[in-house]
Amino acid sequence: MLLDGMYTPYEETARAELMRWQQKMDKRPNFIDRTSKRVQDKLNGIIPDKIHQIITATIKQTMRGVLSGAEYTTSTPVRQRTLEDIEAEVKRRINFYKKAGAAEGGITGAGGFWLALAEFPVLIGIKMKLLFEIAALYGYPVDDYRERLFILHVFQLTFSSQKGRRDVLEQITGWQAKSKALPEDIHQFDWKTFQQEYRDYIDLAKMAQLIPGIGAAVGIIVNYRLLNQLGANAMNAYRLRWFEEKHTLISVTR
Repeated sequence: MLLDGMYTPYEETARAELMRWQQKMDKRPNFIDRTSKRVQDKLNGIIPDKIHQIITATIKQTMRGVLSGAEYTTSTPVRQRTLEDIEAEVKRRINFYKKAGAAEGGITGAGGFWLALAEFPVLIGIKMKLLFEIAALYGYPVDDYRERLFILHVFQLTFSSQKGRRDVLEQITGWQAKSKALPEDIHQFDWKTFQQEYRDYIDLAKMAQLIPGIGAAVGIIVNYRLLNQLGANAMNAYRLRWFEEKHTLISVTR
């Protein structure tokens, strides 16, 4: 624990929000969580294997590109700013991407089954671009593969079952120390679990976008909600690092 007065008023508010978020992410799966998982399993059994294969291949290809692709390059990280200044800009970027994702979802949802299906890689790209921009705003160098791995963990934290969220939260807690012990081979990342969790989470909401007549409305609402959720989780994940690093810095200087 830090001594009183070590936080600004904004940081105090952010820390309280972070603690509530941690409790939410770390709660045990409840009846609704378990029921939703059973419904999802049944839905997966109805969806044709060909659709599953397309979605899984898209996720794998896009995510591997995240770790090596220049398409996700962002501006140079900016440090030495207050948390309040950083998050004011982060919130503006989240709002921008929520609107962009909603517009894109409405257009593809109105275009029929195959256009809506083709939207999956586009939406993943929008989500990843948002995460890369957020990382840079908090001052982290996204050209470092360890930072890209952290971004994938934030993505996984958002689009996983409650049990999956608890596991990922444990992985990103104390990231500064854990990242130093990471192997150089990024391919040791658990891609199978990552893909399955994301596909299972996203299917239930997004598959309704493929239904004629309501696809456009569903696309707008679902994309907006998913990007809002991703942005909120990213903010709290980086807040976790902010306070951990501040704690370490104060401990060293005292």
